[in-house]
Amino acid sequence: MKKLIVVTTAILALSAPLVVLAMDHDHSGHGMEHKATAAHEEVVDGVKATFNVQTMADAMKKMEMEMPKGVKETHHISVSFHDAKSGKALTEGAVSVKVQNPDKTTQTKELMGMQGHFGADFVLAKNGMYGVMCKFQLKDGKNRQAKFWYTVK
Repeated sequence: MKKLIVVTTAILALSAPLVVLAMDHDHSGHGMEHKATAAHEEVVDGVKATFNVQTMADAMKKMEMEMPKGVKETHHISVSFHDAKSGKALTEGAVSVKVQNPDKTTQTKELMGMQGHFGADFVLAKNGMYGVMCKFQLKDGKNRQAKFWYTVK
């Protein structure tokens, strides 16, 4: 079990720079007019929160790795915070996410800091609408929250 946790953490940590590069890299000079899109963005009390939701299978495939056996989580939810005025990354604090499943059950996790963002793995196995509620307290000590709906098809 410890090995699985270490492997999953390492994979997610290694994938973080790829997500940042994909979000920041403009392909317009290569005939490709797209950028990665966030699942949700919101400014809360001077902090821009950017949420991404990625399937574990997609993350593993991009890294040319196979999914470890026994992993029940299907998606990685991550959030990055930036000062809304300066754009400076805010990487210190405590972040928790509560996901309301389509059947109204919930799952709550503390997100771990990972190379410029906070993230954790969740089970979003059924098609439908998931409520994502995030509470965060960054270095300034203010309590903030953001929420949005995410659809799994």
